[in-house]
Amino acid sequence: MKKRTLSIFVLILAFSFSYTHVHAQADKIVGLWKTIDDETGEAKSHVKIYKAKSGKYFGVIKTLLKEAQDKKCEECKGSLKDKPIVGMVILINMEEAGKELKGGKILDPGNGKFYHCTMEIDEKNPNKLKVRGSLDSWGVAGRTQSWYRVE
Repeated sequence: MKKRTLSIFVLILAFSFSYTHVHAQADKIVGLWKTIDDETGEAKSHVKIYKAKSGKYFGVIKTLLKEAQDKKCEECKGSLKDKPIVGMVILINMEEAGKELKGGKILDPGNGKFYHCTMEIDEKNPNKLKVRGSLDSWGVAGRTQSWYRVE
């Protein structure tokens, strides 16, 4: 009986440590990131990623690096049409899934389209975030950008 109780205790303890480690990995994504255009290699903006009370992650554009701060999203549709890009929430409803965030959407203000999104910290560089936007939820048809931590 003592062995079984000890085994259960060890399993619970091991699970607790692994959950805390995975949760901490996702929380490392919170902060200010410099976005890099995957086609030109140029820095485009600063995006602040934050965790909402709901437990989901969001990202808002804080600064444009190559364009006027009052630039509007001309290509956006619906309620975002002609709204200022600075202050726009472009990462929506990202959820923790192991070491990455996924299940949400990312907006490309350049073309006004939303894409399925996954993101994770680069294993070799904790100040590099791999952000993938794709047409499909599996991430097959899409592009990956590297964002770099600002703060």
